[in-house]
Amino acid sequence: MTIYSFSKMIMEWSGYIRGGKIINKGMYLEMKSISKDVRFALKKALPIMPGYVVMGIGFGVMMSDAGYSWWWSLLMCLCILGGSMQYAAVGILSGGASVITTAIITFTIHARLFIYSLSMLDRYKGMGKVKPYLIYGLVDETYSIVSSDGILPSTLNRKVFYAFVTFFDQLWWIIGCVAGGLLGPVIPFNTAGIDFAMTALFIVLFIEQFIGNRERRPALLGLGVTFVCLLIFGESVFLIPAMVIITGVLIVFRKKIKTEEGEV
Repeated sequence: MTIYSFSKMIMEWSGYIRGGKIINKGMYLEMKSISKDVRFALKKALPIMPGYVVMGIGFGVMMSDAGYSWWWSLLMCLCILGGSMQYAAVGILSGGASVITTAIITFTIHARLFIYSLSMLDRYKGMGKVKPYLIYGLVDETYSIVSSDGILPSTLNRKVFYAFVTFFDQLWWIIGCVAGGLLGPVIPFNTAGIDFAMTALFIVLFIEQFIGNRERRPALLGLGVTFVCLLIFGESVFLIPAMVIITGVLIVFRKKIKTEEGEV
C-alpha cells in the first residue's frame, strides 16, 4: 500500500471521500498535499535506513549478548533514541553504574545535541503540538536533513516534513534494534566496521547541502574549525570545543550572513 492510497483510505473513513467522490474538496486537497510532503520526507529519510538498520541490529545483538530481551531494545529506542548513548547504555546496565555516573556520561555523549538545538530555534517555531516530538527526535542524521533549507522546495509544508523525517528515522532505528534483539540469540553477527557507514552517510549529506546552498561560508567555517580543534585537542575530545566555537561564531555573524544571503 502506497502512502497516497493510505491517505485516500483515511479520507474515506473520515467522510471526505464517499463512493469515490470528493465530499470536502478543501480538505481533500490539503490531505493530498500532505501525502506529497510525506513522500518527500520518506525520500529524504531513505538514505538513512541502511546505516540505521545495520547499526540498530548491532545494538540489538549487544543487548541480547548482555542478557536483555528484544523488548528492552524497543523500550530504549522509545525512551532514549540516541544511538551512541544506547550503545554506551549496554555497558552501563551491565556494569551497574550509579545514577550520577550515568547522568555525566549521558551529558558528555549528547552535549552536541544542545548545540544542534540552538540552530533549530527558528525552524521549529510555530510547530504546535508536534514540537515536543521534534525536539525529542533531533538526532544527528535527522538534523542533517531538516537543517538543509537550501535544498528544500519552497512549497513544502515544513511541519509535515520535519515530523515525518523524524518519524521515519526513528522507525529505521527501531526496526534495526528489534531485529538485532530477535536475531541475536540465533545468528552470529560481526559489527566490525559498521560505524563507518554513518560517517560515509554524513559525508554524502554534507556534500549535498554544500552544493545545494548558495551560502557556503558556514560549511567552510565548520571544516576549518573542526580541523584546527582536532590538531589542538586530539581526536577523543575535539568535537565539543569545535561545535561550541562554530556555534558562537555563527551566532555572532548570523544576521550578517542572512542579510548577505538574501542579497545574492
